[in-house]
Amino acid sequence: MRTWITIAILLAMLMGAIYVGYVGWSLTEVAMPVTGYIAMALGIFFSLIVGGGLMALMFYSSRHGYDEPPSRPDRFSNWLS
Repeated sequence: MRTWITIAILLAMLMGAIYVGYVGWSLTEVAMPVTGYIAMALGIFFSLIVGGGLMALMFYSSRHGYDEPPSRPDRFSNWLS
């Protein structure tokens, strides 16, 4: 029962966000110039490039063992324990 209530609340919040977005989009009568569209497209493009690059670095470090905890050297194992 709690799951259905949570889903209903989340769907209501989604519908509210869609409504506010639609009303905000349709009430404005301001025309954006071509330079605004170019700036928006460049911002989206570079955000995707940075996000993809960070994801690639994360996978690279994970596959090459950079995310593993450091191991204790053998010569200090008797001294530290």
